[in-house]
Amino acid sequence: MSLQAYQRTVEQAETPRQLEYRLFGEVTRALMAASAAPVEDLSTRIGALDWNRRLWSALAADCLNPENRNADALKAQIISISLWVGRHSSAVMRGEDSFEPLIQVNRTVMQGLQPQPNSQTNSLAPSGPARAA
Repeated sequence: MSLQAYQRTVEQAETPRQLEYRLFGEVTRALMAASAAPVEDLSTRIGALDWNRRLWSALAADCLNPENRNADALKAQIISISLWVGRHSSAVMRGEDSFEPLIQVNRTVMQGLQPQPNSQTNSLAPSGPARAA
């Protein structure tokens, strides 16, 4: 089986929650690499900040979708975090703050998305909310 076919199979077998966990992991790793990159490496720094901002903007937009079944309080929190991510990312680019708070927020979200040891990860039914967590 080719690598591309394997990747498609893995992506098709993931629940929305697992997909979100994987995406947060990839974005967070990019933020960590950008944090360690020289200040002059604008491409790495801006790329990671933009990817993280786009992730949070997509989550906020999803919260505005009437089909989103998450509780209103959770949706409001996600939208609030999205706004904060935008402001904090701008501060990082101006050299006024660090990447660390963005990394910590993403790690906290990942902890909430992490599969529980007793959950049925092979089930066809989604575990947890069907929309952005």
